Amino acid sequence: MCSPGHPIGRASDRVRHAVRGVRGHDRGVSPSTYPPSNPYLSPTSTLVDIAGLSVTFGAVHAVEDLHLRVPAGASVALVGRNGAGKSTTLRVLAGVLPPSAGEIHVGGVDARRDPRRAREVVGYCPDVGGLIPRATPWEHLQLAARMRRMPSGWEDRASDLLDRFDLAGAADRVTSGFSHGMGRRLSVLLAAFHEPAVLLLDEPFDGVDPLGVEATLEEVRRARLRGSAVLVSTHLLSLAVQACDEAVVLRAGQVVSASPSSELAGDAGAARYRDLLR
Repeated sequence: MCSPGHPIGRASDRVRHAVRGVRGHDRGVSPSTYPPSNPYLSPTSTLVDIAGLSVTFGAVHAVEDLHLRVPAGASVALVGRNGAGKSTTLRVLAGVLPPSAGEIHVGGVDARRDPRRAREVVGYCPDVGGLIPRATPWEHLQLAARMRRMPSGWEDRASDLLDRFDLAGAADRVTSGFSHGMGRRLSVLLAAFHEPAVLLLDEPFDGVDPLGVEATLEEVRRARLRGSAVLVSTHLLSLAVQACDEAVVLRAGQVVSASPSSELAGDAGAARYRDLLR
């Protein structure tokens, strides 16, 4: 756990979200003082700013009136049962799903009006899919480097990530033969590859072995140290607590709690979490 004077700890103190829509709560957040190195950021960056987000599919309200602000250097876990609206929220932030209502800004970009530009400033690991079956991990990285116009030298970062996610030995194997856990690890790696201003990880721990979990937790830590904002969606509460300092609990598309993730730790936290989901 970070001390209050640590840069990550200071950012976490300031998340105190402005999650409005929490029943009985309206918490403001002041800008982070974390000194980021990412060119998209400034010392007062709010990197995720959601106001009144709603997403409907016919008569189904997948997300309803969500408000959330996340400053540079902060990490937030979106937790809740299946169908709570976690993945839908991340898809909107990633610019791959249009909102039904609300204002959404990521890295200073209006994701509703300019989803293509939004996709440039985020790194997104979807909950399923996203990989090319007949391409190898190295070919995925080559394609990402070209599409994002990454400068020369990207190969060093690619090799480092492959080593840390224990995929170096499979770098020249097509992904159609990958296990579910290997695919999850590669998806996280690709999301983090270009060091985005906003890192969005949807169910990154699903089916992943302990080494892969450790690599993902380490990449979240490194992203925050660079000054990125990180959002992690997961149904694994213990890993949400490890990965993030803040937790937003969703139920049926609505926020029912926003608090330090430590309040959901241990047996007492798990019991509180179960009560929130009822």
